[in-house]
Amino acid sequence: MSSGGQWEQARAALAEPDPPAKCRRVAALWAQVASGQWVPTDPGPPGDLPCGRPQRPEMVPPSQLPRRGLGSVEGRQALIHAIAHIEFNAINLGLDAALRFPGMPDGFYRDWLSVAADEARHFAMLNARLGELGTTYGDLPAHNGLWEMAEKTAHDVLIRMALVPRVLEARGLDVTPGMIDRLAAVGDEETVALLQVILEEEEEHVAIGSRWFRALCAQRKLEPEATFRRLLEEYFNGPLRGPFNLDARRRAGFSAEEIDQLAAMDRADQPA
Repeated sequence: MSSGGQWEQARAALAEPDPPAKCRRVAALWAQVASGQWVPTDPGPPGDLPCGRPQRPEMVPPSQLPRRGLGSVEGRQALIHAIAHIEFNAINLGLDAALRFPGMPDGFYRDWLSVAADEARHFAMLNARLGELGTTYGDLPAHNGLWEMAEKTAHDVLIRMALVPRVLEARGLDVTPGMIDRLAAVGDEETVALLQVILEEEEEHVAIGSRWFRALCAQRKLEPEATFRRLLEEYFNGPLRGPFNLDARRRAGFSAEEIDQLAAMDRADQPA
């Protein structure tokens, strides 16, 4: 069945400022989808979509974030907090994508509600790990780059699919393996196990973005690779910087041409 009541629940989850309550709302909503109680269809015009966030963490420029070695508890707290903040924003991104863009196929709404549910689970896992290390989400500052790009792409679903999952979230595919190696080197196997789960599931999130980006390009009779390059130039002032996890990006829907371009960008970044 389909009902406007569930979309109101999704709006309430997006507007919820308390992180644990937001996670519970999203989990309950996804349980209805996963069980077949609700088949999400076009929610209609989005209207106002307030996004709930807690008063903390304090938002600062990326240059002001603490940088500490992972050999200390404080360093691991800072890293995990930064990832938890990304996952919290990603909950809102999944909900916002599902609510903001009417006129899409039913699978689009299911996909982005599924992403929101995964991100809520990831956030809860990371915040529990922060608790084990003596802190919690909000205790450290964070930056707001991911959500700023969501706001810049709110006017066009194609641009949102191109730039949020395929650029910003795909960056997680590139950097997480290195984080896992560094955490393993200092013996933090608990956090390593969490990041391995997150890395595997985030690959599918990027793939969802790739599928819908390509579907929208086909609908608008646009060439995907050229469109992606144009949007990078427009929104990021040029090519991306490596290193890139080419295998993960390939599995997440990047074409052979895009993989070749990323490899060339990576080589251009290397010192001569």
